[in-house]
Amino acid sequence: MALTDVAIKNAKPRAKPYKLGDAGGLFLLVQPSGGKLWRLKYRVDGREKKLGIGTYPEVSLAEARKRRDDARELLAAGKDPSREKQRDKVRSRLQADNTFTAIAKEFCDKRKRDGDKAWSAATAKRSEYLLSLLDRSIGRMAINEIEPPDVLAAIRKIEAKGNLESARRTLQLSSAVFRYAVATARLTSDPTRDLRGALTAPTVTHYGAITDAKQVGELLRAIDGYEGQGLTKFALQLAPHVFVRPGELRHAEWSEIDLEGSLWVIPACSPSAPMRQECGIEQRRVLVSS
Repeated sequence: MALTDVAIKNAKPRAKPYKLGDAGGLFLLVQPSGGKLWRLKYRVDGREKKLGIGTYPEVSLAEARKRRDDARELLAAGKDPSREKQRDKVRSRLQADNTFTAIAKEFCDKRKRDGDKAWSAATAKRSEYLLSLLDRSIGRMAINEIEPPDVLAAIRKIEAKGNLESARRTLQLSSAVFRYAVATARLTSDPTRDLRGALTAPTVTHYGAITDAKQVGELLRAIDGYEGQGLTKFALQLAPHVFVRPGELRHAEWSEIDLEGSLWVIPACSPSAPMRQECGIEQRRVLVSS
């Protein structure tokens, strides 16, 4: 006799589990705790097996019958519903591990450990930030389901805020993530390869620079004639001999400078100067001219 919603609702727990049968091998297992579990009984190669298809009332009677019919279709096709259920779980787990965000993190971790070509701390931090801008758009999508329009729409959200250079760089980084997925056999091709030229090019601002030898002399004489703060004057006088960024010069330490060898070794990051502009950039060696 087929089950009804009324019969299911009125089923009370007993001292031991008991079954309420439906048609086609479907039954409801009523637990002593009051829980009601849908089960499907079927046979494969002469052996009886059972498949769990949900709990009542989360899975209604109509939905349980639909799932029973789906399982029967698998049986008719020569497939074991229990084995297919396990495979679906594995596929779902793999898909969760193969989202854009997950692979982007894996790619960044690799680049930070990439031997002589490893990203510096500053580059890694910037790259991870830019890629995180895609989390809400394509981040949760399986990487093999992402198409060019998906990427373009995500990047254009950055572009629409006026961050043209960030948009350009984010597109480059996303392309690197897709190429990494191709290299690790999780994707067949990079969906960004046809997006070149789709973004608005940022306007490049060129800063003034002295290229005339006479003007260089005028600058050096102006530095010598500077009458402001003493430390500032010393820094200005030293700068033409080392050609480093202002932040590096301001945070220089005596322990980094070899006066006898006329050598200044700028560390990757000075623990005593965490605000050094170039903290995270690879160690550099600067020859100090006389």
